[in-house]
Amino acid sequence: MTTVGLLYPGHAAEDDFPRTEILLDTDIRLPLFSTGTGEDAYRPDALRAQGEAARLAEGVEELRLAGAEALVWASSGGSFGQGWEGAHEQIATLARTAGLPASSTSFGFVHAVREVGASRVAVAAPYPQDVTGLFARFLASAGVEVVATASGGAGSAAEAGSWGPDEVKRLVREADHPDAEVVLVPDTALHTAAYVPELEELIGKPVLTANQVTVWEGLRLADRRTWAPVLGTLFATREPVLRTLEPKGIEVRE
Repeated sequence: MTTVGLLYPGHAAEDDFPRTEILLDTDIRLPLFSTGTGEDAYRPDALRAQGEAARLAEGVEELRLAGAEALVWASSGGSFGQGWEGAHEQIATLARTAGLPASSTSFGFVHAVREVGASRVAVAAPYPQDVTGLFARFLASAGVEVVATASGGAGSAAEAGSWGPDEVKRLVREADHPDAEVVLVPDTALHTAAYVPELEELIGKPVLTANQVTVWEGLRLADRRTWAPVLGTLFATREPVLRTLEPKGIEVRE
């Protein structure tokens, strides 16, 4: 059995993870702890507060007791909202606190883009434009070229969590660009686990969604390879590539 512990902010789309367990249909387990969020708002200050070390530490012991071999901070905005250096420190602190390998959804996106062999991406984000811009800058710091973005204008995780497939598909179509090799859909508040292949069929290229990437990143940390095309191209590469990225002289600490 492989167990990846997830620290998830509040309540919005956490039911994607038990669904993912079922879709994987293996001995992979994804225990989840919902951390406190403070104000549920897609603003830079609120996202930074959401990712404070004390909030992440709340669930560490419970996930350790559940047998977690690795931890993932299952939040996009709560990680990239810290900025490139801040996000590194956030995860380093989590790893020290837990005594386990740790990462976040945002770093998961960086690794997943490389895994599918891409370097140019489009971003389909439910956020306001300024928050989408923060994610684009985070990706640029990792050497990932963002060629197009689309912002859905949601003001909170609660709002994004109410979106269905039609809203997500509309945003993905809007964001897609001929130069983009893959489309990224950040925000773990979106329910996407059930229809990633539909999104990929819609635009004819890989689509990476936050909850999908979060699980993949945890399995990467646990050195567990799995084949699950029902979860999209990312889970159909058979052998995830473990690598250290050194964009602009900054090492991604894994």
